[in-house]
Amino acid sequence: MKKYTLIASATMGLESVVKDECKELGFENVTTFNGRVEFDGNEEDIVKANLHLRCADRVFVKMGEFKALTFDNLFENIKRIPWENIITVDGEFPISWVSSVKCKLFSKSDIQRIVKKAIVERLRMAYQTDELVETGAHYRVKIQAHNDIFLVMLDTSGEGLHKRGYRNLINEAPMKETMAAALVLLSRWKGGDRPMLDPMCGTGTIAIEAAMIARNVAPGVNRNFASEKWSIIPENLWVDLRDEAFSKEDYDKEVKIYASDLDEGTIEIARLNAIRAGVDEEIEFKCMNFLELENMAEKGCLITNPPYGDRLLDDDAVERLYGLMGDIFMMRFPKWSYYIITSYENFEKSFGKKATKNRKLYNGGIKCHYYQYYGAR
Repeated sequence: MKKYTLIASATMGLESVVKDECKELGFENVTTFNGRVEFDGNEEDIVKANLHLRCADRVFVKMGEFKALTFDNLFENIKRIPWENIITVDGEFPISWVSSVKCKLFSKSDIQRIVKKAIVERLRMAYQTDELVETGAHYRVKIQAHNDIFLVMLDTSGEGLHKRGYRNLINEAPMKETMAAALVLLSRWKGGDRPMLDPMCGTGTIAIEAAMIARNVAPGVNRNFASEKWSIIPENLWVDLRDEAFSKEDYDKEVKIYASDLDEGTIEIARLNAIRAGVDEEIEFKCMNFLELENMAEKGCLITNPPYGDRLLDDDAVERLYGLMGDIFMMRFPKWSYYIITSYENFEKSFGKKATKNRKLYNGGIKCHYYQYYGAR
């Protein structure tokens, strides 16, 4: 099999989580950069990464990285890349995404045009044809330029990896599945004798991702990817690695997840999402106010994404809510661990306790902190 440099793109703040996932999957030469994790891999690893990465946004093949100060530089560097090693003679290759930050070449439309022209010229020469029909498989080209350094990639995923396929209906402030999975992984909760609770579960994304993690359900196993149509990846690889993922699902472990929310309609959507994800038996959903919570075990893990200032509530309401959360959690769940994500800067003061640890994350483009309170061991 051929070796490639592969890239798992990641939301700012989640790079180290994605790096750990890559290492756990056995990928080699794993290196972290802002917004991405690079690693060495072959065609099998492209499939594995798409099926198994929970917190990455997409998986790319790195085609090249170079400095370009003029459009002639850009054209020649793009033309030098052996695109024919991946893109077939009938392949469709839109320049689907361009970013340029602190670069001499800043016009995105011009970059798009020059890159397309260079790839066309390269493929015409390689396939000895005047016409590229672009009716075949999809090879989306992404260009990311920063400080005159151009990173050139092909998207193997298609739709973002957060599109697991179970969430068709969303509430007004949804959290991406990739972020929800990261919150669970950062809590180190994996099921077993400790229950997990999300008392403000919305449409159930955190609870569902937790159940999938506990059961070892591969997040991409029930969806399709752009590279399934690529000729470089044998079709049987997708079949075999999906079968392998199914065979590793764990239904022996005890999994207790409780999820509740004030809104009955939202809870119904959460139940439907859990059924679609195949984890409805692992989660007990209830329509209730968190003030009515009762402790269901001596020790456990509470993970939640409560409303905050940029999202649904004003500051006064947020302060009152967080004060009540602190009172209820510490009084009724004294030995539990709490993991709470919010953009509200004065959270710890309102909550009434300093976090053991906090971590900066970006949820839907909003700067947040993930406050982690470690319970009794």
